[in-house]
Amino acid sequence: METVHTLSIIGMCFSFIIAVGLPTGLMIYSFRKMNADMIWFAIGAITFVVFAIGLEQILHLVMLKFFRESLMENLVIKAIYGGLAAGIFEEVGRFISMNLFKKHSLSKENAFMYGVGHGGIEAILIVGLTSISNLISSIMINAGTFEATLSSLDEQTKAKTMEQISLLWTTNSIDFYLAGVERVVAITLHICLSYIVYRGVKEHKIQLLFLAILIHAGVDFITVLLAGYVSAVVLELVLIVIVASLTVLVGKRFYAEQTIDLGE
Repeated sequence: METVHTLSIIGMCFSFIIAVGLPTGLMIYSFRKMNADMIWFAIGAITFVVFAIGLEQILHLVMLKFFRESLMENLVIKAIYGGLAAGIFEEVGRFISMNLFKKHSLSKENAFMYGVGHGGIEAILIVGLTSISNLISSIMINAGTFEATLSSLDEQTKAKTMEQISLLWTTNSIDFYLAGVERVVAITLHICLSYIVYRGVKEHKIQLLFLAILIHAGVDFITVLLAGYVSAVVLELVLIVIVASLTVLVGKRFYAEQTIDLGE
């Protein structure tokens, strides 16, 4: 069994700090500096769990059961399906939650807090927990104690476990850092999309919901498609440019808008 490179371990720590620290910092900033209500962080987080981890995953199970070959072997179809599924479930979830709980002072500041909760819980669940798991396994591997854990497993389980943990020393170290960078991009995107959907609720414009779905689906489509052709570094650079451009456009509208409470 090989050892995990120190740079990879540092990358795991970096991504964990970003995945947990960034949403926590933004939550505190929103609460203290923007006077946003903490409840909207919880609403965003719970909505993501219900719609993305719950309902969307049920759809994936059904679709894979009947169309596994088409979805997994055709990259374009996979990108279109994945993008639309994520866009529809997450943005419709956003729209429903903002309408359902708008009595809790739905303002642009609270839309920002919602985006932090939505993107934050996603970062914690996807990257934060994975980074901790990888970090613990890496420390055990380098200390020579992981083999003792494997010895208690049957041969089939042991082989499968070895295949999984081998990624810790075969994966390029930079990929562990990019996981954190990707979360910065994703959280920023969720904040932008939350503001767009909030404006749709505020102005009673369903077309803004469709715009949010299109943007979300488009970003996910590009992510899946480019991942099959370019390096992870190039992919992240493309996403940074796209999301940064969106942030500038949304930011102008955000700061130009006077605070309006949609609570009833």
